[in-house]
Amino acid sequence: MRSRQRGGGQLGLILLASQVFQVGVENIPPVTLAVLCLNVYLFLVPTLPILQACISVQQAYWGGDWRRLVLSPLHHLDEWHLYYNMASFLWKGVKLEPRLGSSFYACLLAVFSLLTGVIYLLLEMGLSEITQDPSYNIQCAVGFSGVLFALKVLSNHYYPGGVSYVMGVPVANRYASWVELVLIHVMSPGTSFVGHLAGILVGLLYTAGPLKIIMSSIAGFVTNGYHARQNPYYNSSGYSGSSGGPHTHPQNGHPYTGGLSEEEQYEAAIRASLNGRGGSTQRRQTSYGFNIPGELTAEEIRRRRLQRIDHLD
Repeated sequence: MRSRQRGGGQLGLILLASQVFQVGVENIPPVTLAVLCLNVYLFLVPTLPILQACISVQQAYWGGDWRRLVLSPLHHLDEWHLYYNMASFLWKGVKLEPRLGSSFYACLLAVFSLLTGVIYLLLEMGLSEITQDPSYNIQCAVGFSGVLFALKVLSNHYYPGGVSYVMGVPVANRYASWVELVLIHVMSPGTSFVGHLAGILVGLLYTAGPLKIIMSSIAGFVTNGYHARQNPYYNSSGYSGSSGGPHTHPQNGHPYTGGLSEEEQYEAAIRASLNGRGGSTQRRQTSYGFNIPGELTAEEIRRRRLQRIDHLD
């Protein structure tokens, strides 16, 4: 593990700032902005030396220093390490946070960070046992890139198809994470292959395994309990009552819509508005933990929309 370097006139930080202003601070979702700022702050004002923040089997498992599961993703070796990770995180957050909702996205980042560290430790212990090489147990990893690989799997899941360019090479999105895993290790042997692999496996646990169901069920249970206490209701503006819950969009106050297409979200919003003006009050529970009104046919939706337009005229 090399020590932190701060050469190059802080060029990496300057480039990161230019990326932020290019996107526009006002256009960056709140959780993404907060996590980005936290990483930059801990780089500029470190609270611990890197060797006390990185994660390894020796330090975390044998030594019982489990706080490294939290600390390691938030610390970076040098400004370029920080720049590449945070620039990538910025663009992923701009895509994923609005889709999933800020509260759920914050929980997702926390779970991904912890699970990536846990799986990293399990992989290193397994490699040490299989190869009888104890050096795997002392390899210390640090940085946000493991979480980024998990988010890349998630992004490719929600936005399938198309092509990504990995180091200038066009790759189908479904294979981009694996190709990037190999190319980064070949081009930069000092990177943590196992740490990046752990991130991919965490992403797959969410998209193809039980993690998404578990997290959505827990979030739905918490949200439903909160809504029951707050007595939520529908009015002419749509959903009202308990805004800011785990499934609430940070900007418009709508319930969490992760996993729904834009068309499905739009249809749900229309149904909520129409039913608030005297339509059916019957609601059905979805797998995402929020209530939407009973089913309406497309013809009925169009008819009621026309009635509303006539009424406004």
